[in-house]
Amino acid sequence: MSGDEHALASVEEALEAAARVVLSRPRYAGPERRAAELVRNRREWLLDLIEASPTLRAAARDLLRSASGPGRLLLHPDPEVAAGVRRLLNGANGTGGRSAAAAERKVRRLTEARNKLREKLASFRQKLEYAHADAARLRAELAEARRGMADAEEELAGLRARLAAQQRRLQNPRSLAAALLAALPQPADGAAAEPDALRRGLRELLEPPRPASLSVGRCRELRVTPLGGDDHIGGSCLLVEAGDTSLLVDAGIRPGTPPQPPRDVAEALTARPEAVIVTHAHNDHCGYVPALAHRLPRLRIIATPESCRLMPVMWQDALKVMRRHTAGASSGGSWTPLYEQDAVDVAMERLEELPTGAPRRVGDLTVELFPAGHILGAAGAVISAGERRVVVTGDISGFRQASVDGYRLPDGARGADLLVLESTCCGEEHGDHRARVGELLGIVEEVHAAAGRVLIPAFALGRAQELALLLREHLPHVPVLIDGMAAEVSAVYETADGPGERRLSIFGGNVTAAGHPRDFDGFTKGVVIAPAGMLTGGPAVDWAARILPEPHSAVLLAGYQDDSSGGRRLLQDVREGAAEHLLPGNRPVPLRARVHQVRLSAHADRHGLLQIAKEVSARQTMLVHGLPFRQRAFREILHVRHHRTVDTRPWS
Repeated sequence: MSGDEHALASVEEALEAAARVVLSRPRYAGPERRAAELVRNRREWLLDLIEASPTLRAAARDLLRSASGPGRLLLHPDPEVAAGVRRLLNGANGTGGRSAAAAERKVRRLTEARNKLREKLASFRQKLEYAHADAARLRAELAEARRGMADAEEELAGLRARLAAQQRRLQNPRSLAAALLAALPQPADGAAAEPDALRRGLRELLEPPRPASLSVGRCRELRVTPLGGDDHIGGSCLLVEAGDTSLLVDAGIRPGTPPQPPRDVAEALTARPEAVIVTHAHNDHCGYVPALAHRLPRLRIIATPESCRLMPVMWQDALKVMRRHTAGASSGGSWTPLYEQDAVDVAMERLEELPTGAPRRVGDLTVELFPAGHILGAAGAVISAGERRVVVTGDISGFRQASVDGYRLPDGARGADLLVLESTCCGEEHGDHRARVGELLGIVEEVHAAAGRVLIPAFALGRAQELALLLREHLPHVPVLIDGMAAEVSAVYETADGPGERRLSIFGGNVTAAGHPRDFDGFTKGVVIAPAGMLTGGPAVDWAARILPEPHSAVLLAGYQDDSSGGRRLLQDVREGAAEHLLPGNRPVPLRARVHQVRLSAHADRHGLLQIAKEVSARQTMLVHGLPFRQRAFREILHVRHHRTVDTRPWS
């Protein structure tokens, strides 16, 4: 059989196979011998069915598994190929196998040309996708570079403002006198009287003589009024009055968008306080001080030397965050910062360093600070008027940390008339601090051994430095990166002494600071410490977007997580077995990394607070800085221990 005859036979076989499929259906049921008759008598009708029905073409191909040539092409899955073969068959008009063979060759050429075009199209599409990806990456890098430049410009402006404020501060006689007094050596026995005379002169500048007309009775009055941060956490502010003098203990901001001043700040402004005593540099205790300094021209700002170095850093950061949120406010509502740069400059000029254990007079009141643990520079205060005394703990802890020792009560605190006691963790028992540290270090070691990354969201002041010191001491082989505001605060920490009066050393060895722009992908193994501690924003959220999808990595929540925080929502998603987590800013990410919570609180727990109450043994105790339902339960425990308590309201 010649080639043309073979091609024609293959077409006939295909048509007959299609006819058999048609006749196998119920509506066309009949003897099999009718297939050839159907091909002969209903050829065009059968070709119409083949062209229109993919199912028919597939079934006929199954009957002709060994067939080839034009017949196989007539039953091709692509309807365009089948239609082309039919057109060629019709155009041949009886020319036989030669036309069928030509049709086969032409269809083959068309098919090859179409396949080549499809390959080129796929190649062009892939190149276009690569180009889009490159453009997106370049846009992201440009945006990151712009953010880095903006951050650098803001940081430079802050440094310039701080330098100018420090220069102005040196011209402040009161601040200069405090620095000189602290620098004077203690006189030895039999020494000349000149240093004592100089010391007396400096003290008179710091503590002006009392007016002779002031009555002793009025001087001994003592009144305490909570103005914020009493039955809630944030916006701490306490008004203390005696005679004609009033002062504030703390003036913090309440977190939120927008942030809020202390609840009853109007009463603080009405009282016209002479000074604000800042217990420590967390913004919920000191964040509103610049606004007060701007509105009260004679306000003194008194804190430990460490807090005086830390507060300007915290104020600059708070201002930067407020400006950023203000610029991004939507049409749904706008707000302005609580203060501007000029208020920060004024507050920095008014800073007065008061070392612990050194009493200082403020009008009719005497203030003595004592170490409170918690974070670097944190202090409690004993405030007295005559024989009456009130002890304000501020945030306090009794256990030794890597960055700071526990509290040390002075003799003047014992037997006070009123103890104002923080109650953040009055409903908790933290157990052994060293055991919790060991748990955290064990998880880090395990993830690092598996070549993973560990993200620890941490508060920029206190927690971040504590974690870095622990990792540097116990896991020196694990790389540690400190990002964002936490790195700037760590630089201030390195100017201070830690436990045992040894200089704190955070950076060096395995601990480094992140640069700008952040090298998210370059840091492939180790620990990242980044704010914010509750995963509400900041660099920690950007790191979480990259680390949460990694099955061999982990996120460790080492601090308290508020009910509305991103960290609390993350823990909830893990408990529910969610496959995805929604980060702040509505950023969905796969949830594949391990998530743990290891609470390393810097607050005294229930047992620690009971110990403080026992050591002070005040006539009455007032609970602040806590949640009402926990405070009620803790007051009952204090009653059982024979401590008298008062509500968080004006006391005298």
